[in-house]
Amino acid sequence: MLQNLQLLHHNLVLVGGGHSHVILLRMLGMKPLPEVHLTLISPALDTPYSGMLPGHIAGSYSRDECHINLQRLAYFAQAQFCIDKVVDLDLTKHKVICANYPAVDFDLLSIDIGSTPATLSVSGAAEYAVPAKPVSQLLEHWYRLVDSVTQNPHIERNIAIVGGGAGGVELALSMQAHLQRILKQVQQPLSNLEIHLFHRRPELMSHHHPSVQRQVKQILIDRGFNLHLGQTVCEIAPSVELLEIKCESGLTVKCDKIFWVTQASAPQWLKTTGLATDEHGFILVNDTLQSLTHPEVFATGDIATMINHPRPKAGVFAVRQGKPLYENVKRMLRGQPLKPYKPQQKYLSLIGTGDGKAIATRGSITLPPHPLLWHWKDWLDRQFMQQFEGLGR
Repeated sequence: MLQNLQLLHHNLVLVGGGHSHVILLRMLGMKPLPEVHLTLISPALDTPYSGMLPGHIAGSYSRDECHINLQRLAYFAQAQFCIDKVVDLDLTKHKVICANYPAVDFDLLSIDIGSTPATLSVSGAAEYAVPAKPVSQLLEHWYRLVDSVTQNPHIERNIAIVGGGAGGVELALSMQAHLQRILKQVQQPLSNLEIHLFHRRPELMSHHHPSVQRQVKQILIDRGFNLHLGQTVCEIAPSVELLEIKCESGLTVKCDKIFWVTQASAPQWLKTTGLATDEHGFILVNDTLQSLTHPEVFATGDIATMINHPRPKAGVFAVRQGKPLYENVKRMLRGQPLKPYKPQQKYLSLIGTGDGKAIATRGSITLPPHPLLWHWKDWLDRQFMQQFEGLGR
């Protein structure tokens, strides 16, 4: 059937409002595919842009500045927008099963739902820690913490971040910068705030070059972070109005709040769909971004693993996949051969340090924190967001 798809009337369903899909929706709005009925399914009205999220935590951006309005974007792309959570797929009958909406029929399906931190293997993590995703939940807890520190700056607080990858490091630096600024404004000692960073490996940011690892570690030490490297968290338990983090080594630390930013994992419902997945549950795709087992299903962003070109789970790859996804969806609907896509091997990372500076790294080249690098990052991020301004109004 799929080889003979000609633009008559076909249902294209997008599950998730990730970076690839917002690019795809913008392109569909600018270059519509005739006779295609488009549906977007996402649990939220907007979607965060990961590049600006640490800046928002640090207080550099408002919430609106770092979120893309999915409702307006769907309207611009002439898509039906179902605000709901997908819980299953019926790939035999070509249906998307939602938590509340009736099942949605599809001819072509694209999945871009991101990932969530893996908490299932650690006792108490799901109950007592705040996962980095979904971002809406993270921000809800963060706003409450900011309000609490603002209203009671004299109270001593211990905060923990579990996970020393790029996400955990940026989150830790951004949180400290914002909360310390609040304490400074009311002339309270910075010692009222302690932040602990746990990482199971001996070095931070394992996927990055050693030069980045060394610089980041030194920054965290200079800023007074309590680093617990080579420590595997095995349990989180309540302890007299606090939470206790227990490590396999026997180390225990009591904290007021724990943020969980560990290795990414896929949602449980994907495992029973019949889609081919890797050992972590991510959808295996080929060079045309199609499922290895179901060519009518595309997957991009963190939820996908390119079988021939595995890459770290990073927003830079999801953004770049938006255009080839549009091209291959269009070609498939027209019965044309699909184009392979190969992600770049070396890519620029601009890592905000929360204090108006950023580190730049690409391959083995690393530039230390500098305000000009932050301005560069800020300009690039605002340029990305600018392409969605005014759409659907």
